[in-house]
Amino acid sequence: MSKSVKFSILDLSQVPEGSDVRTALDRSLDLAQHAEALGYERFWMAEHHGMVGIASAATAVALAHIGGGTKTIRIGAGGIMLPNHAPLVIAEQFGTLEALFPGRVDLGLGRAPGSDQIVAQALRRNLNTDANEFPRDVLELQAYLSGDERLRIQATPGAGSNVPLYILGSSLFGAQLAAALGLPYAFASHFAPQALDEALAIYRREFKPSEHLAEPYVICGYNIFAADSDAEAERLASSMMQSFVALRTGNPGKLPPPIEGYRESLPPAAQGMLAQTLQASAIGTKNTVRSSVEAFLERTQADELIISCSIFDHEARLKSYTLAAEVRDSLSA
Repeated sequence: MSKSVKFSILDLSQVPEGSDVRTALDRSLDLAQHAEALGYERFWMAEHHGMVGIASAATAVALAHIGGGTKTIRIGAGGIMLPNHAPLVIAEQFGTLEALFPGRVDLGLGRAPGSDQIVAQALRRNLNTDANEFPRDVLELQAYLSGDERLRIQATPGAGSNVPLYILGSSLFGAQLAAALGLPYAFASHFAPQALDEALAIYRREFKPSEHLAEPYVICGYNIFAADSDAEAERLASSMMQSFVALRTGNPGKLPPPIEGYRESLPPAAQGMLAQTLQASAIGTKNTVRSSVEAFLERTQADELIISCSIFDHEARLKSYTLAAEVRDSLSA
């Protein structure tokens, strides 16, 4: 490898079947502590609403739980769906987190609802927005966090915290915005890889240096399911595969237990959907994972991988992240 690549974690705090929200959040904290010991760069949680299988809807509250139980790992949102919120409220929430955990807080921002239209309506009250509102909201939030006096309102907490912002996306829009604002860009290739190459090319080509960032910085979402055998890793990954199929067919639920031979049992159309969705994935032994990761990094030249791993059994998930960390270390050796 020509450069050292950071590994981070994206956690949805998924609720396994037969379990509850408290257990999911406590497992997230245990994972964050495990990641901290293994030298992962950051631990991000995502905002989703109206989903019985995801416990991180109140993302800032969940992050306070993680921050209180860790010491050094960066914590943050991957991301906050900014159209759901007033920028001032997010400035206050993440300003509070920065006051509690100074120098450790990130704020990733997306423009998707993180829900369906019914839940989005309940969150926002008004869906009549224009395409320019998200960029304006990002700039307003940035101004609150810097303490810009032109706003005539001070975010307390928040003003002067300068919590670093990251633009998230799975399309070309986020790439263009991140480039224009000179901010880091995180692409959701772990579940929507179709526009990955074009988005990264646009971001790097159009990037304008800013006071926040001198040159482009790319984070790519990536799935890793690592185990002692390729067959066992495939079995563990079947929980996430079932979740994807359930979501695409309008029937999302809690994280199901793994099923042997699940992928092969699906009709061809569902197998094709999974093959397309899971392009940015490594499933197998440590050697298999290393080969997949090397090829992905060669393709994307990412500065950082943020790894998702939806495994039903908590101990197996911890082991997968341990093996992934060993892959990271071998890449930079």
